Amino acid sequence: MSLTDGIIVIATLIAPLLAIQAQKWLESFREDHERKLRVFKILMATRAAAVSPEHVQALNMIDLEFLGEKYKTVRNEWKTYLDHLGSYPKEDEQLQAMWGDRRMDMLTRLLIEMGKSLGYDFDEVHVKKGIYAPEAHSQIENEQMLLRRGLLRLLYGDVPLKMNVTNFPVTEQSVAEQQQIRFHLIELLEGKRSLNVITPTAQTENNQDA
Repeated sequence: MSLTDGIIVIATLIAPLLAIQAQKWLESFREDHERKLRVFKILMATRAAAVSPEHVQALNMIDLEFLGEKYKTVRNEWKTYLDHLGSYPKEDEQLQAMWGDRRMDMLTRLLIEMGKSLGYDFDEVHVKKGIYAPEAHSQIENEQMLLRRGLLRLLYGDVPLKMNVTNFPVTEQSVAEQQQIRFHLIELLEGKRSLNVITPTAQTENNQDA
């Protein structure tokens, strides 16, 4: 058998194995890309709801899915954004508005870099403005945040729990009965009325006479 024939035989045997390996590599690459794309789509869809569970979960998946030198910029933007999220000024309401604006800027840069790494070309205006966010959703989110913050302050003892009683549920009949009782008590204390005391013995005799 010549060298050419030997090469043909070897190629015939190896070709199916190489094809299978190439297919596995393509499937792995496709699955890896789909996971990254899913994280990116969730973040884009929930960028106006930063405290939603889906948004938070997708953020925490960045370090797991965007690995390698190709995605280094994405990870750096995420680290910068994560550091900012941990610096929320809880006690200063004026700084909270500035903090919120910077948070949106950082999230925008993160999404732009993620989009570039996945083949999308979104600009800053599109990421910030190109989204439908009903005002009612924003109001509910703000109210929930205020409720959680107020409850935590109450539990930690930072604020007292007000217990001011404004009124009692009474009826006209109960008011009249209270006035009558007070009137009779005053007469009793002033000696204008006697107090009838019935002993158990007297009660028994009365029952027998009856």
